[in-house]
Amino acid sequence: MADARRAAQGLRATTARTRGASHSVYVILLHDSRRAEPWGLYVGQTARDPDWRFDQHKLGYKASGAARRFGVRLLPELVDHLNPMRRWEAVELEAALAEQFRRAGIPWVEGGH
Repeated sequence: MADARRAAQGLRATTARTRGASHSVYVILLHDSRRAEPWGLYVGQTARDPDWRFDQHKLGYKASGAARRFGVRLLPELVDHLNPMRRWEAVELEAALAEQFRRAGIPWVEGGH
């Protein structure tokens, strides 16, 4: 988890906490005991409260299979420094955050599209 924290801390949101900033990025901890590396991360972005969006994932609403089936909990400590931001930046940072996790060696990263 330290690698993920360092990777996330390397990103900044230029529109964080500015007027019109209503979107957030979020990270969900994944666990699948059948995988060789059972722990992973799902990265998403939302205009809703990330807790509410996590609940939607678990209920299957607009949910990736990984977040719905393997989502354990949110990891707000990885992204609190970024949120909230404008929509265009949330879309960009969602992809950048997933890429940063992959570069940091996190073996299982979902989302980030």
